[in-house]
Amino acid sequence: MELTSLTSTYTLANGNKIPCLGFGTWQSADGDEAYNAVLSALKNGYRHIDTATAYENEESVGRAINDFLSQSGVKREELFITTKLWNADHGYEATKKAIELSLKKMKLDYLDLYLIHWPNPLKFRDCWQEMNAGSWRAMEEAYNEGKLKALGLSNFRQHHIEALLKTAKIKPMVNQLMVCPGQAQRELCDYSRSLGMLVEGYSPMGTGKIFSSSEMQALSKKYGRTIAQICIRWSLQEGAIPLPKSVREERIIENGKVFDFELEKADCDMIASLTGLEIRQNRNPDEAPF
Repeated sequence: MELTSLTSTYTLANGNKIPCLGFGTWQSADGDEAYNAVLSALKNGYRHIDTATAYENEESVGRAINDFLSQSGVKREELFITTKLWNADHGYEATKKAIELSLKKMKLDYLDLYLIHWPNPLKFRDCWQEMNAGSWRAMEEAYNEGKLKALGLSNFRQHHIEALLKTAKIKPMVNQLMVCPGQAQRELCDYSRSLGMLVEGYSPMGTGKIFSSSEMQALSKKYGRTIAQICIRWSLQEGAIPLPKSVREERIIENGKVFDFELEKADCDMIASLTGLEIRQNRNPDEAPF
């Protein structure tokens, strides 16, 4: 599939379209920071916005979306908006309330994608399978009511997915994972795809440590691109939907300019196997302290 711009799309299992590159909002503070970042992203061509209840910025993200729609003439159906269920809200009744609260905070009639953020919260560690099944049932009901246009997972490993599929009537359409240099998670990505899911890659640049990598600096010079652009392009070539985040307009624009060059396979493999970057490690969801 040829990806040529921020509005190029993949097709979800239910036929809905999802833009191939999204705008992440993790660690964008609620208020002016998140609002201005999202509004800037939308004004500069992004059509895919990713937030979460845990980010505590849904209101500001939603305000930016609604202001953009009213000012631009762009239609709601041209945007793809994602949020996520937080750990405290697992279970059928709590998930129903959480979905309604996110819609209310964002002042949206529907969400394009809703994800279970983590599979095994500390609060429910002795009954996570049952709680996920209840959450998924509530999500399926909201999907059938048109409030959620697609359903998916985040940070789910194979055994978490297998447990969910025992009761799910609608199969998950997305698995959002940490996909960044040194953490390609290729086996889990391939497994997710084998079940009909698309893979989204959060934290495509890992952490700032990537910018001091001599290997990445050499690639930046080789391709005449920033290290951030190399990371995002690599994620695209891995077949993931990257979700870069920035609060600076010049970086937001720069991060979207990744469709007019291609990394050599050997360079992609090198990036996937990078070590010693001191990047934030992908957490084991069965051991995460939250």
